[in-house]
Amino acid sequence: QVWLAESGGGLVQAGDSLRLSCAVSGRTFSPYAMAWFRQGPGKERQFVAAIRWTSDTTAYGDSVKGRFTISRDNAKNTVYLQMNSLKPEDTTVYYCACAAAWRTVVSAQTRGYDYWGQGTQVTVSS
Repeated sequence: QVWLAESGGGLVQAGDSLRLSCAVSGRTFSPYAMAWFRQGPGKERQFVAAIRWTSDTTAYGDSVKGRFTISRDNAKNTVYLQMNSLKPEDTTVYYCACAAAWRTVVSAQTRGYDYWGQGTQVTVSS
């Protein structure tokens, strides 16, 4: 089993920055990729960003390209999401996700991930 714990959410003003962290624990950890999604009330979970665990391959959702950056620290088993130039429409719950080692694609779909965190709230005021 793998556990994911997000942190770093909070209340900020439009234009501010915030960095989310996702700490991973559990059995021997060597995923194919890690990702961030977000989901508002009554909405589908939306892809934000993903990164392969063993290369610099990354992917971003269109709404965050140029503003958000995903990174990882393999030694700490932690994935980060640096969010700059935040907008009120970025307000929602952000989830960390893990794709198991047997996967072969960095997916932008929720079905491409096997483990999920509980989420962290990000609120951007105008």
